[in-house]
Amino acid sequence: MPRVAKYAIILPVMVDQPFAQPESPALVVMPGVSIPRAELQFRTSRSSGPGGQHVNKVETKVELLFDVAGSPSLNEFVRARLLDELHSWLDSTGTLHVVSDRYRSQYRNREDVTARFVMLLQHALRPRTPRKPTRISRARKEARLQEKRQHGEIKRRRRGED
Repeated sequence: MPRVAKYAIILPVMVDQPFAQPESPALVVMPGVSIPRAELQFRTSRSSGPGGQHVNKVETKVELLFDVAGSPSLNEFVRARLLDELHSWLDSTGTLHVVSDRYRSQYRNREDVTARFVMLLQHALRPRTPRKPTRISRARKEARLQEKRQHGEIKRRRRGED
């Protein structure tokens, strides 16, 4: 008879993370856009902040690097959109940098940075709603011009007293 554990270990689920992809070979950003994990580079370094001895010994800060300009998995439309929308996140070579040092665990920071990376790409690739131009009403235009006339009249009166 197989031995069954008396108590099951329940691992906490990161509720604040909308990203719940298992270790699959590719990250699915949205339908039609997926990025192979092989194209992602991770760098680790020592994190700042409280933690005492632990923070000085362990490299928990994780930086994700993704070459937007040279990625073979992106089509030209997606690449152009990402380069335009994420220009402040890119370096001079077109590499996207996303950093996480939110947790004290390197594994959780790696999951966090991957989730933030996917959310960043989803936000950059969301469909844009075109602006609907509105017209200023005739009454509002007249009111603005009347206010300008009154202001000009006040200045004219001020000038005449000198």
